Amino acid sequence: MLADVTLDLPVRPALPALLDALRAAGGAVLVAPPGTGKTTLAPLAVAGAVAGRVVLAQPRRVAARAAAHRMAALLGERVGDRVGYAVRGERRVSAATRVEVVTTGLLVRRLHRDPELPGVGAVLLDECHERQLDADLALAFTAQARETLRPDLWLLAMSATPDAGRFAALLGTGGTPAEVVRAEAALHPVARVWAPPPRPAPVTASGRVDPALLDHVAATVRRALAQHDGDVLAFLPGVGEIAAVTGRLAALRGTVDLLPLHGRLRAAEQDAALRPAGRRRVVLATAVAESSLTVPGVRVVVDAGLARVPRVDLSRGLGALVTVPVSRAAATQRAGRAGREAPGHVYRCWSEATHARLAAQPEPEIATADLTGFALELAAWGDPDGTGLALPDPPPAAAMTVARDTLTTLGALDAAGRITDRGRAIAGAGTHPRLARALLDGAPVVGADRAAAVVALLADDTVAGPGDDLTAAWRRLRAGTDPAATARWRAETRRLRAALPTGATTPTPPLPDELAAGLVVGLAYPERLARLRRAGGSTYLMAGGTAAELAPGSALAGTAWLAVAVADRSPGAPTARVRLAAGLDEATAREAGGPLLRSGREVAWSGGDVVAREVVRLGAIELVARPLARPGPELVAAALRDGLRRDGLALLTWSPAARALRERMAFCRHALGPDWPDVTDDALLAGVADWLGPELAAARRRADLARVDVVAALRRLLPWSLAARLDDLAPERIAVPSGSRVRVDYADPAAPVLAVKLQETFGWADAPRVAGGRVPVLLHLLSPAGRPVAVTADLASFWRTGYPQVRAELRGRYPRHPWPEDPTTAEPTRRAAPRRR
Repeated sequence: MLADVTLDLPVRPALPALLDALRAAGGAVLVAPPGTGKTTLAPLAVAGAVAGRVVLAQPRRVAARAAAHRMAALLGERVGDRVGYAVRGERRVSAATRVEVVTTGLLVRRLHRDPELPGVGAVLLDECHERQLDADLALAFTAQARETLRPDLWLLAMSATPDAGRFAALLGTGGTPAEVVRAEAALHPVARVWAPPPRPAPVTASGRVDPALLDHVAATVRRALAQHDGDVLAFLPGVGEIAAVTGRLAALRGTVDLLPLHGRLRAAEQDAALRPAGRRRVVLATAVAESSLTVPGVRVVVDAGLARVPRVDLSRGLGALVTVPVSRAAATQRAGRAGREAPGHVYRCWSEATHARLAAQPEPEIATADLTGFALELAAWGDPDGTGLALPDPPPAAAMTVARDTLTTLGALDAAGRITDRGRAIAGAGTHPRLARALLDGAPVVGADRAAAVVALLADDTVAGPGDDLTAAWRRLRAGTDPAATARWRAETRRLRAALPTGATTPTPPLPDELAAGLVVGLAYPERLARLRRAGGSTYLMAGGTAAELAPGSALAGTAWLAVAVADRSPGAPTARVRLAAGLDEATAREAGGPLLRSGREVAWSGGDVVAREVVRLGAIELVARPLARPGPELVAAALRDGLRRDGLALLTWSPAARALRERMAFCRHALGPDWPDVTDDALLAGVADWLGPELAAARRRADLARVDVVAALRRLLPWSLAARLDDLAPERIAVPSGSRVRVDYADPAAPVLAVKLQETFGWADAPRVAGGRVPVLLHLLSPAGRPVAVTADLASFWRTGYPQVRAELRGRYPRHPWPEDPTTAEPTRRAAPRRR
């Protein structure tokens, strides 16, 4: 077939070596930079050398259709003759078709139906470096089918980036990597222009692109139009940014055409961007135009430097599209669009220094995406862990665990992780497992046609149009308000309806649209069933425990219950944002979320006391609560323990005696070691059942804690051998020379304090000691008025050096109290001399 094409592209000289490699080993890797023609010429060359049909797999529908049209045009034929294509909802092939371009997802479906791929002589996996989930699966499944069933099948991986070693190893046989064939660089050079914005314009934590950057991109497009000939291709992260920049360029419409290019457009609109035009064009595209597409007439690329990639929050089951800087490989791909037909220029809206810090390659989807469908594909293939497959990267363990748990809940996997009959039915629906479950289980309740219609809308929420009301979107699609969206939706509805058993009927009487839509959504995402928190508000609590909020002005505001179809939560945001939902009532929510319904007795610490209730919950949503008259003592004790842990030991009444005992015990542990119990807050709370057990068993509420005898409870921590020694080692009081028994303060376990009037210590040569003589008591010597005059643990030294100064200062102030010159031999006293009459 290649002989029928006269177009000379840089990949052409490499094709003989590529065919030799395929004939020799059956597998190869072709590395060809953007613009070399690998997507169009390689399939035609292989088709002329192999028996059977050549299947070219593309990650994106737009690229699949465009590649087929390009090859057919090179052959001077219509699509569907020797070159055809098949994407979801559309297939144009004939008996004469030798090259069929398909999406990688469609190739995976075919491999499941028949891994031998009868009638296929070669499979070409294009743009495998993009590392989408379906592309990884298509590579792994085809490689294993070739190894075990079809050794004659040729398998070629094609990439525009030089990281080919990984794919060569995966496609090799007998430990020998497949041969890597490299094409020369693109035919035309592309000059780089570094065009950073005048001030930094970072993407916010919520993923919002700074309007200043969009202003700058629009200005750069105008600059490129003024400085160079030809059409301009501008790369932006998403549909919203395309619309925003288009609005900023609206004044140019009299001289240039402004054309969007993204996956949400209908086929005719995509084709318009991929056809030459009579005047200059500015094509504003998402990453869909990075590779495998030739946008004719483009001589200049303006790159905003951003991409939108999926992320999943495993703990909440919510996905989000996150805006990130492009990788260097993706930037190279984008730049190559300018050199496809002539020398070109690329304006990069970032600095050369920033470019050096970009990641070398884009992050593979397997590292960040929801793996539920991926895990089901592996199980359906017969390798649930993927360990025996040629996967470029192993799936993350945490994401796979969540995926398997979800599939087990859906009944798609058994306890051993093997696919069940129900799992095969779910996989056979050809959509996300959650949506397939909603289709299968919703059809008997709402009718097969309506279940398929709602699931078709959920499978491609781009057809929903503006607003977040799913039921309203369903009605618009039925009315045909947007013919292109309606056509896509109806095609998918027919496909899904065909996946259901024949003979399904619509129940009588049928549910209203709102409840039918809500039930199907709830079956798909039961953890996203949500109830309004406050009447008249717009904030909801989802059954999964995450708060969610409607957009301002939403028509759904105030609806008591929602089944949330699409929601995302930006990093750092307190709530998720509802993007698409259907209203429903509590009865329907209970039906859809049946596995999440729980009823039971709850005895818990709430609002500062024990609360005992009989509760019915739908996940995290409390539906019914009634007081529980006689809760079990063990449940009450557990609630009281929780209260102590949350609110602290201040719930107990700490009398002076209780505080003193705790301080004495703490001193003994500090001075004598770990044989003595730990009475810190953390230790007492951790062992509360040990020392407060009887009191907790008898208590019923917070007030009972306040009546606990804490002294008696603390003494339970002391074995009899230690309890008998406590008064000797940490005496509560110490007798002083005057005969008084003075309380010892153990508040600081490192230094117990005895506060005593100085005259009562006359005759003491040394300070007393505790802990079996190990620790001296710190004396706080007081004046006759009770004020400290000295602090010492070395009384002998104080009598020699400190006392004379204290005596000189105070004997005139307190003449009725004795101030002997030698206090070590003086008579101690606690009384003053009587006044003279």
